[in-house]
This record gives sequence, structure tokens and C-alpha cells, in this order.
Amino acid sequence: MTPSGKSDPILMAYEFDGVGGGRALIENEVGAALKDKHLAWVHLDMKKEGTKPWLEKEISYLDPHIVNALLADETRPRVTEIGDGALIILRGVNLNENADPEDMVSIRLWIDKERIISLQRRPLKAVADMAEKIIQGKGPENAGEFVSQLVSRLFERMEPALLSLDDMTDRVEEEILEGPDVSLRETIINIRKRAIIFRRYMAPQKDAIGHFRLCNFDWLDAKDKRHLQESQDRVMRYVEDLDAIRERAQIVKDELANMIADRLNKNMYILSVIAAIFLPLGFFTGLLGINVGGIPGADNADAFWIFCGLLVSIVALQVWLFKKLKWF
Repeated sequence: MTPSGKSDPILMAYEFDGVGGGRALIENEVGAALKDKHLAWVHLDMKKEGTKPWLEKEISYLDPHIVNALLADETRPRVTEIGDGALIILRGVNLNENADPEDMVSIRLWIDKERIISLQRRPLKAVADMAEKIIQGKGPENAGEFVSQLVSRLFERMEPALLSLDDMTDRVEEEILEGPDVSLRETIINIRKRAIIFRRYMAPQKDAIGHFRLCNFDWLDAKDKRHLQESQDRVMRYVEDLDAIRERAQIVKDELANMIADRLNKNMYILSVIAAIFLPLGFFTGLLGINVGGIPGADNADAFWIFCGLLVSIVALQVWLFKKLKWF
């Protein structure tokens, strides 16, 4: 279903047939379908100015707090039981063009046995997947199966983004082993930043799914709960992987700092040895180079070569002494 105007908040709407398929609803059928005993789903665009008036008009029979929660500006993943329904707020990776995957997109749902109302600010691939399944006749048969399938698609879409982050960490580790480069610091910081943002939403999402799985709704059967358990285990693994990526990035950053510090110390050590060698040479040449009377060898034609031999002897003595002291 496509919007009919600028203020029309409805992105799509379906009435389920109970066997995996559904019928697309036109605008004037949606309100009645949501009040009917057959399961219906409407997906709304929060950015449209007509969204709030539409909700207040069409689902006025629900608690007003539900509408406020669905339209809240800032949300974190959570599940709240209200009667025989649930307010569910989840996040999915941002797979829109020119977007950062870690800028996760929220989806807000009110769901009970007879109706599903969902809202989004930005397009979410998992929602499009659900609509495609319904069109193909492979969609959910009831409200519980709708949630389990949507959650599964949300988490499946996350995996490529996390694998990409893990691969980026591997590449940085290899580059540092090949040769430390200060420019890699920015890449490491970016990896840690992305991992932190991902985890910020995935950790509470894991708890939200766990809470929903324990709800005793008559429309949420054992099969749906098993699928939710699998999704919870998957997102738990994601959270553990993100923790590992953060720790690896920190270790890599410390190793890079140590390698750069070692290289700097080595350079400083070489400079210090060179300075130590030339310090007495500079003293003697400076002492004998002053323009005053009484300079030894001033009247000796071989004094210059004798002095050069003396300097070479001093350098040889220093080298022998430094080696004995194990300075190099």
C-alpha cells in the first residue's frame, strides 16, 4: 500500500489470512480492520504530520500512554506488558544508502491478538522483508509468529555489519604487525566507537526479547517462544562479540602505542650515543680552536694530524667503553 498524500502516515497495511498470506488494505479499510477480530497490521511513518491524529482517532480505544510511547522522540529497546498486549521497541541496523550501520533504526510496535501497529522514522529492511513474506504467502499466521519472525529478521540483518567490524579489527591487527603507523589510531578509535554504539542498543535488546519470551499471552505459543529464545541467544552472542572487539581494539591500540614508543626510544637512544661520542670531540675542538696565544702545537706543522689521531683514539676508546658497558 502506498501513501495517498503528504500527510498520510500509512506506509503499508495488511489483513492476515491465518495461513501465512494476507490482503493489502486500502486507506479507508485500515481503521475497521484494526477493530475486527481478524489479525491486521498497519505500518506508519512517524515523520508524517498526520501520524499522531490518525493514531488518536483510529486506536482511541487503547490506553493513551500507548500512543505517547509509540511517538516518543528518544527510545531504548524494551517490552512493556499492558493487558493482553505488549508495547515493543526494538532497533535494527541502518542499511539505508549512505548511512552508518551503527546508527540503528528504531521500530515501535503495539501488538495484541487482533492488531499490530508499528511505526518507523527511517526505512527498515526487516519490515520490508516481512511485507515481502506476506505477499509470497510465507508470512506469519498469528501475532506471536509475527513478532518472532520480525525479531529474527532484525537480528539476521545485523550479522553482516558485525562481521564487517570484526574483519576491520583483523586487518588493523595485521597492519600493526607488519609495521606500526600513527595513522592507524584513527581506525582503531572508529572501531571502538562503532562497537560501543552497537552494544548500547543490543544489550537492552537482549533483555527485551528475554522479557517478551516470558510473557504469558495466549497468542504467544511455545513454538514462538522457542524462536524468540534462538533470537535471544543470537543477540547475546552479538553482545559478546562486540565486547571482544572492544577489548581487541584496546589491546591493539596499546600495542601500537608501545611499538611507537619503542621505536621512538630506540631513535632517542641512537641519538644519545652519537651525542655522547661527539661531546668530548666537540670539547677538544672547541678548546683548541680559540684564537688566543699558547695553543699547543701552534708552531708544529704536524700538530693537525696528531690532533686528528688523538680524536680517533678517543672515539675508539669510547666505542670500547660503550660496548663494555653494553650500551650497544
